[in-house]
Amino acid sequence: MPANIPQRFLDAQAEFVHRVNDDWALVTAGTEGNGWNTMTIGWGTAGVLWSRPTVTVFVHPWRHTHQFLLENDYFTVQLFDNEHKHDLGILGSKSGRDGDKVALTSLTPKALEQGMTFEEATTTLVCKKIYTHAIELEKMPSDIRAGLGAFYRDDAHTVFVGELIDVL
Repeated sequence: MPANIPQRFLDAQAEFVHRVNDDWALVTAGTEGNGWNTMTIGWGTAGVLWSRPTVTVFVHPWRHTHQFLLENDYFTVQLFDNEHKHDLGILGSKSGRDGDKVALTSLTPKALEQGMTFEEATTTLVCKKIYTHAIELEKMPSDIRAGLGAFYRDDAHTVFVGELIDVL
């Protein structure tokens, strides 16, 4: 059964794939009332899975955001103009466990019904989590794993697939 995906979703998915590769993006999970965290991502995919428009992000278990992704039903992905690349660098190198890393940036958090975003984001993809799975190192091609070096020595990222439910 073919998916009837709105054009604005398709456009946002294409923008995500371009931006995550070239300019990075943020993934954010949690809520203003219950706590939230965000982090920079440089890997991701978008497409159609089970006849639904999807966005997939990959987060290592030792990242603080990982627990927020596990515990919440929704996550958001934010895309930014290049002027915020420095902010994304901070959010990718600091941990929310150690303090308010967002305060070190020029970004302004904004609450949504399903989570959080930032005023400065050019696009926010709102995703309902529909699948989660830990990457199994022994099933990765050896050349890819070797290319990642110590990064994948003992454990690997978790795959979080979200159904794209809104684009802001």
